[in-house]
Amino acid sequence: MASAAFEEIAETFEFLDDWEERYRHVIELGRALPPMPEALKVPATKVEGCASQVWLHPAIDGEGPGAVFHFQGDSDAMIVKGLIGVLHALYDGLTVREVTQVDTARELARLGLNDHLSAQRSNGLRAMIERIDGIAEQTAA
Repeated sequence: MASAAFEEIAETFEFLDDWEERYRHVIELGRALPPMPEALKVPATKVEGCASQVWLHPAIDGEGPGAVFHFQGDSDAMIVKGLIGVLHALYDGLTVREVTQVDTARELARLGLNDHLSAQRSNGLRAMIERIDGIAEQTAA
């Protein structure tokens, strides 16, 4: 269950021949994100477990399992901000119930990210996913 935006990323990755090009594309995804206001970069939105600075701020439209999940994110590292862009494409606009049902590992495996990220970036990505899943599960309950 991937969004059209994530499908577009997956198709682009299939087209790009090498990982240097794919990394550039991920960085461009981060640059394309709307800027996150500095006022939202507070301890409550900071994601622990990331080597770089990462903030995720949810914005839930509605209540319960049918609420629509949106979030803003930012990082001080370009590639990590790009990973936020990938997650934004994967989750933003889904209902919180749909967010909890996404097989994130399978979807990200389609991009081959796990094989090409450092251990620190993989841990940071996992921490971001856990934060998103936790917010969605709490809202859906």
